[in-house]
Amino acid sequence: MSDVNDPCLGCAIVQGTTRPVGGILARAPGLVLHGVASPSPVPGWVVISSERHARALYELDDAVARELGAFAARVMRAQRQALGAEHAYAFAIGDVLRHFHLHLVPRFPDTPRHLWGRAVFDAPAEDHRSPEELEAAARTLAAALAAGP
Repeated sequence: MSDVNDPCLGCAIVQGTTRPVGGILARAPGLVLHGVASPSPVPGWVVISSERHARALYELDDAVARELGAFAARVMRAQRQALGAEHAYAFAIGDVLRHFHLHLVPRFPDTPRHLWGRAVFDAPAEDHRSPEELEAAARTLAAALAAGP
């Protein structure tokens, strides 16, 4: 298994040299919204990454940290309105990738219980959705965000 920190996967995504499913969906000052960089059992799973390399939330500039809350809330509202999610989770764990990123994971009315909460990270391969379905959800979410609040 390759080391996602050498070179930094987060830096590669925000610089555009690596494209996760869905690509870059939106930007806010100091932040980039993109698709998750691994297989996903949930359409619309996105990640907010810091533009500047920072280890975790505690290393973000105050202005970027303030922007993060408003941006995350806007994205989560779009996951509910545009994608039909009934709930959305936010996870900032940072044990694997040492570049600040916040996972925003929607939960849908038909999401099986074994994929609720933190368990979504451990989804078996048979639960993963197709790249086409993930791309379509990303495009829908990007369009909703571009349309404004």
